Parts: sequence; structure tokens; C-alpha cells
Amino acid sequence: MLNVNVLSKMYGKKSILKDISFSAKEGEVIGLVGENGAGKSTLLQIIATLQKPTKGTLSLLDMPYHKHKKDIRKQIGFVPQDIAIWDEFTVEENMVFFEKLSWKKKSKDELNQICLDMKLDKWKEPVKTLSGGMKRKLNLAISLIHNPSLLLLDEPTVGIDLKSRKEIGTYLKKLAIKKETLIVYTTHDMDEIISLCDRVICIGDDPFYEEILINAGKEVISF
Repeated sequence: MLNVNVLSKMYGKKSILKDISFSAKEGEVIGLVGENGAGKSTLLQIIATLQKPTKGTLSLLDMPYHKHKKDIRKQIGFVPQDIAIWDEFTVEENMVFFEKLSWKKKSKDELNQICLDMKLDKWKEPVKTLSGGMKRKLNLAISLIHNPSLLLLDEPTVGIDLKSRKEIGTYLKKLAIKKETLIVYTTHDMDEIISLCDRVICIGDDPFYEEILINAGKEVISF
């Protein structure tokens, strides 16, 4: 489904990513770990078509990125680490606003159901009154409006309570199983990685993450 082939990224003379290659299929949950500055967010942004690699190729659903960017973007849901929602709007107004920007149309009941499925039951409440965990859930719900085949998440549970982290994790696992959504996400929470991920990609020179994951019996790909 997703193929990344010998991908590298340079900023001037500084190498951020070097010769990254992996494939992933429908329904997998792929973790992406490494020390700060290793290039995790950069890799997600390249996969999301928000940056171009310095060299290497990518394809999604047998569509090469350099030929089918517009069609590929329709298949991707991307949630950046910074929460990107309207604070003065209600949950309902946020979902309706972003639905109007989406290429796939949904009714209010369908939009509400996405929220309910991840235990976000604050449909009529202003976002500014929500907890950090609820805001993270809304950010995620917005990314799912168009039923993406590939979901990219940059630290989706950072800074939120344990209950919300568990609920988001449970939802992501169900999404992968029931809808065969491919999920690739970064996090520093190793318990989360170990419990949720089918495979893990380690980026950078620090062996810390790799050692923990191997000891936990996880399949690890290192770069």
C-alpha cells in the first residue's frame, strides 16, 4: 500500500534523513521513534506530501507521488503535533466547517458518530471549554472525515491524561482492524508503541529506543 524507497532529506548540507526504505500494508499500525531532531516529523511530512524528499521515491496505493499528488492527498489524513481547530467554535461547528473543505461529504449524524466512536461526546460545547484530551480527539476526528486510507499522526497523545491516551489508542487499533486503515505515528511513549504497533521504525543513532523495543519482542526497522 505505502512504499518508501531510499528516501533522503537534506537541509542545505545537513542530512536529516538518509536512505529510508520500508513498505506497509492496509491495517498495519506502524510506530516511528527516535530522539528529538532525528527526522520523525520530517518523514511524516514527506509522506503527507507537505515536503519533498531530496532523493528517493514514494508510492501509495500503487500511485507514484510525483505523478499523483492530488489523488494521493485524498487518501491521507494528517494530524500535526500542534492542535489545529477553531477554539471559539463548538465541536459540531468545527466538524461541519472541515467537512465543507473535504472532498467527501458527510451528514451531521455521520460527523457526530465519528466523535462518539472515540468517546468525544461534547457535540454542542465550545472547544475552548474542552480538556486537552478532548481537543486531541477532535483534531483526530477532523482528519477522519474523508475516510483516509493512510492516517499520519505526529505525537497524537502528547500532553494529555492517561484515560484519553488509552481511548485514542483503543480507537486507532479498532480503526486499523475494522477499516483496514494504515496508521503511521510518532510518540515518545514506549508503552503506547509496544501495546499498539505491529512494527516500529527507529530513526537516528541513539540505540535507546531500539533496545527497549527488541527486548519487548517488537519487530524493529532501524535507520
